[in-house]
Amino acid sequence: MITVRKSEARGAANHGWLDTKHSFSFGDYLDRTQMNFRSLRVLNEDIVAPEMGFPLHPHKNAEILTYIVSGELTHTDSLGHREIIKRGDVQYTNAGSGIEHSEINQHSSEAVHLLQIWILPKDQNTTPAYSYLHFDEEQKKNALCLIATSKEIENTVRLNQSAEIFASILEKGNSLTQTIPNSWGAWLQLISGSVSVNGTELEKGDAAKIEQVLEIKIEAKENSEFLLFNLE
Repeated sequence: MITVRKSEARGAANHGWLDTKHSFSFGDYLDRTQMNFRSLRVLNEDIVAPEMGFPLHPHKNAEILTYIVSGELTHTDSLGHREIIKRGDVQYTNAGSGIEHSEINQHSSEAVHLLQIWILPKDQNTTPAYSYLHFDEEQKKNALCLIATSKEIENTVRLNQSAEIFASILEKGNSLTQTIPNSWGAWLQLISGSVSVNGTELEKGDAAKIEQVLEIKIEAKENSEFLLFNLE
């Protein structure tokens, strides 16, 4: 079964410095029918204005990933890290027993466009950790590029949860096929473009919630970028 979550159905807010859309309940947006999908608790699409951002704030017991679509973001945290992450970068924070971080767009004129992702971990109060990886455009072009997994695979984010996250840039006319493990579900978030998933049409910002399906075929109607989550 494939259920479409239309872009305009998401929670939305524009604070001037932040234009944000929430796939699941977050902040002032509360919809008890949209609290999470399996271990995927937060999936926010954020556009942060120049010289603005999220000041130092705490997190606990969440695995937080940041996927940069465009622009750049400066990360600092209570573990002493400071990184500037850009297009192609995936940032990972295991908040574990507790961490503080800030995420600021220090660019003077360019907004940063990102997806903020929270995965609920299997184990609570683990040791906080931070890392980031870069994935070239070619790794994602017409392929499902594995960016995060619970398995020990080199050059991927290691998750404390039975999940896989793939990134793809699928060119018009191309298609990809993906197997979904038995009893798992999948969530496809379309960042740009237009695709069909087993014949179900998605436009920019739409998502497909996929359950009781063992294989999907993703076809690009135009050049498209998306994230695919396989979740136990």
